[in-house]
Amino acid sequence: MIVSIQKTAFPPGWNEDRIRSVLSRYESQPEEEAVAEDKAVFDASGRTVMKIPMEPASEIRRLIAEHKAA
Repeated sequence: MIVSIQKTAFPPGWNEDRIRSVLSRYESQPEEEAVAEDKAVFDASGRTVMKIPMEPASEIRRLIAEHKAA
């Protein structure tokens, strides 16, 4: 049997130890703290969350990018 070993490519600044650290933090996080963290993201000023059809999503991303660049 041939076993293929594939090395995972991490984004710049990330490595296996950092990934394990983040996983450990979230796996041990109390549920109340996780809920509060999630709510804080939605309460951030100047942002909104919208549910849209997938079809126009790429065009909407392009418009947002143009707005940020302006």
